[in-house]
Amino acid sequence: MATGTNIRTYFEGTWHEGNVPIMNAADHGSWLGGTVFDGARYAHGLAPDLMAHCARINRSAKALMMEPTHAAQQIFDIVWEGIRLYPAETPLYIRPMYWSIGNGASGILPIPEETGFAVCLEEIPLPKSDATVRLATTRFRRPVLADNVTNAKAGCLYPNNARMLAEVRAKGYDNALVADAMGNVAESATANVFIVRDGVVQTPIPNGTFLSGITRARHMSNLRAAGYEVQEVVLTFDDVRAADEVFLSGNLTKVTPVVEFEGTPYQVGPVTKAALRLYWDWATSEG
Repeated sequence: MATGTNIRTYFEGTWHEGNVPIMNAADHGSWLGGTVFDGARYAHGLAPDLMAHCARINRSAKALMMEPTHAAQQIFDIVWEGIRLYPAETPLYIRPMYWSIGNGASGILPIPEETGFAVCLEEIPLPKSDATVRLATTRFRRPVLADNVTNAKAGCLYPNNARMLAEVRAKGYDNALVADAMGNVAESATANVFIVRDGVVQTPIPNGTFLSGITRARHMSNLRAAGYEVQEVVLTFDDVRAADEVFLSGNLTKVTPVVEFEGTPYQVGPVTKAALRLYWDWATSEG
């Protein structure tokens, strides 16, 4: 079952209506997890940072030993061709994807030149203005580059995220606040995390255990331009408990306010609200 509705899929050079089959049973990606994707957004007539997402999918492919078949500009143009198939007000999730087709040595290595490509567009509304989340800890941690492909947006990383979510939802929470290998805060199970204390914005310093998101970087730039102090630091779970505000940063929702972390409550504060306002102000100004 798909996440969204009103799906269109670009595959083998043309756009198709619906959630079309794109992989074969013996493809490397089907049975050995050689898949990467990226996620961008179209909303309010805008596709913010779309080119950055198109460039990152190619970096992710190379991290999994695939040779990208499309330049970032080609992917960008294909996506906009697909967006124009919808009414202008339709909110979309934009997902370009690569997967390994050929099996090399021992059947495990991919054959770099044998790479599949598709783009999936799904209608997914932006969250309601009052949407919030409650966080809890999980026993599962983010891997390190020596153990897994943490430098890519790879499908094989997401079963770990899924068990994080399953654990905290069984406890009655919405999302997990996840530790890195050293026991410090890395991110949530689905998005990067920011805290605010005494007006200073802080976010975990990238250390190779999580993707430093495109939307995360955009929030940092916007907030600094607006005069806020923004720091990349080592954050402990006690730092999060002592925060005045906490919010998540991801492309699907842009800004999600956190209202509780395992019994510690937070208000949806002025910096959290400013981050979302500044984001869409920036996107509108960029067109």
